[in-house]
Amino acid sequence: MTATKQVILSHQEINHKIRRIAYQIYESNVNENEVILAGIDSNGYILAKKLKANLDKISDLNTVLCKVVIDKKDPLSPITTSIAASEYANKSIVLIDDVLNSGSTLIYGVKHFLNVPLKQFKTAVLVNRNHKKFPVKADYKGISLSTSLHEHVEVILTGKAFEAYLK
Repeated sequence: MTATKQVILSHQEINHKIRRIAYQIYESNVNENEVILAGIDSNGYILAKKLKANLDKISDLNTVLCKVVIDKKDPLSPITTSIAASEYANKSIVLIDDVLNSGSTLIYGVKHFLNVPLKQFKTAVLVNRNHKKFPVKADYKGISLSTSLHEHVEVILTGKAFEAYLK
């Protein structure tokens, strides 16, 4: 039996969702000088770079990219970030990932950033699935999707044609 894929977001729709999320981030941080966009490696970081490009076009916010490396198979292992904690202390942070599945990656990412005082903390995802095991929510989301536990959401943010699909 071959798995079929059902496209849930086309290239154009993904770009529209990214632009809309960028505006929402800007609206929440209109009184800030700087926002840290912390993208979870790898697709979350790619999404963070695309959000930064949009924010740089629509606002005068200083947006700083931060790569967050979490072992998704062992989220209790040490989490690393591309910038030091002192660089995001007392700042506004948006933790970004491509898909919110069970919530484990996002909740461990949140836990990591709570080790320093923050001005504001929000989360952003492109696809929010409704199967969370942990009490974490996406403050900004491209699309909410009710799926079965056996279905998998795949997001492609590289190349010429972005796509999100269900398989």
